[in-house]
Amino acid sequence: MSDEVIRSAAKPFPAQAALPWLVGAGVYALLLMLAPRLLNDPDSYSHIAIGRWIMAHGAVPASDPFSFSMHGAPWISFEWLSEVIYAAAYALSGWAGVAGLAAAAIALAVALLARFLLRELSPMPALLMVMAAVTLLAPHMLARPHVLTLPIMVVWAAALVRCMDHRAPPPYWALPLLVLWANLHGSVVLALGLIGPAVLEALLDEKRSEWPRVLLRWLPFTVLAVAACCLTPYGPGPLLIPLTTLSAGHALNWILEWRPQDFGHVGSFELLLLAGIFALSRGVTLPVVRALVVLGLIHFALAQVRNADLLAMLAPLYLAAPLARQLRAQVGDDAAGSARGANLAALAVMIVTTGLALGRDVRPAPHNTPEAAVASAGLASAGPVLNDYSFGGYLIFAGIPTFIDGRSELYGGPFIESYNRDVSLADLRDFLKLLDQYKFGATLLEPDTPAVALLDRLPDWQRVYGDDVAVVHKRRDVPKK
Repeated sequence: MSDEVIRSAAKPFPAQAALPWLVGAGVYALLLMLAPRLLNDPDSYSHIAIGRWIMAHGAVPASDPFSFSMHGAPWISFEWLSEVIYAAAYALSGWAGVAGLAAAAIALAVALLARFLLRELSPMPALLMVMAAVTLLAPHMLARPHVLTLPIMVVWAAALVRCMDHRAPPPYWALPLLVLWANLHGSVVLALGLIGPAVLEALLDEKRSEWPRVLLRWLPFTVLAVAACCLTPYGPGPLLIPLTTLSAGHALNWILEWRPQDFGHVGSFELLLLAGIFALSRGVTLPVVRALVVLGLIHFALAQVRNADLLAMLAPLYLAAPLARQLRAQVGDDAAGSARGANLAALAVMIVTTGLALGRDVRPAPHNTPEAAVASAGLASAGPVLNDYSFGGYLIFAGIPTFIDGRSELYGGPFIESYNRDVSLADLRDFLKLLDQYKFGATLLEPDTPAVALLDRLPDWQRVYGDDVAVVHKRRDVPKK
């Protein structure tokens, strides 16, 4: 970074310092207005149920207590702290509290991103990058554990990027963040991966004779980072969860968020990707390590829809300083202004919107909530239930053992793929075999699931309930176990 940019970044800018919190307050208010959208995922149910289980037992589970198909199989709740936090929010203020918690975490992450970008860039390019990040993040703004880690991810990445920008020593102060991250979500392995670019750029900035010194400077930090990630009830277990999940292979393609990006229609991801390519065509260049990081993030986002979050929140941090040098961007010295009024305005917005949100009747999406079907058909006492994948979270929440749910790391690729092939009637014989193998007493499936039409015609089964959300069939003569 040039001396000019460094000096300008060090100047006080009180009014501009309030801008990130105004942005965060705006995002927070918008998300609370769209609170039901944050609950548009079936796993929100199961995360709260798991959190309640942990609080009730005073321990984290080591085997599956929620399904009948995998009951007792080894399983760890690698997001246990997030689940306890969500369960506590639900106990205090219901679904409005859950949505408010998720909204606050997302808004804080966006505000922190804006704050770090404004260290290097003037407000206009910084805000454009924040808007692009929010657009990419929007499809995955859900009340799930990953959003609680977003502020931590931004701070951790920004600390490493600042080391790269200023050739500074490793940020030991940030290591406690990894302990929190490791207990909130299994993506903490990403934090370790982000150390690599910082080390590589530090090596490239020095003569080869200095490389041993650079490595020795970063080695203790890396060792302590790995150790911090292992400070969980399961030890290093959460670090292995991404590998366990990805080992499901092609079966993950049955799950929307694990699919590659769909370019069959023009969407926000494609438009932003094209805008980035256009910017590069105008002469924007990046140092080799930054270019590799951004290319890696683009690859992850292309490979799996859910990884657009990483591109949204991390790429701007790695781009900010190089862009500032090329745009000759300087942070304005707005000493004549005052941040106090803007900060108070942001705080007022958050207080008012929180009060309004907690007074609303906020509930999860109906298409993930087969409440009427479960109650009307008496599924709690119907015996083993063959449930739709998207209903697994609600059944865990309702205390009914599931056949399958969103814990792909528990079920594994072959089980998930076999299930989807069966209920889609890709193999009719296998589906009939499945019905008898597990001695199902009832089925709970979405109306457009192919298996529903077949069950309507099977003499041993009868439809006992149906609506726009779910269809229930019961076996006429439940086989004895």
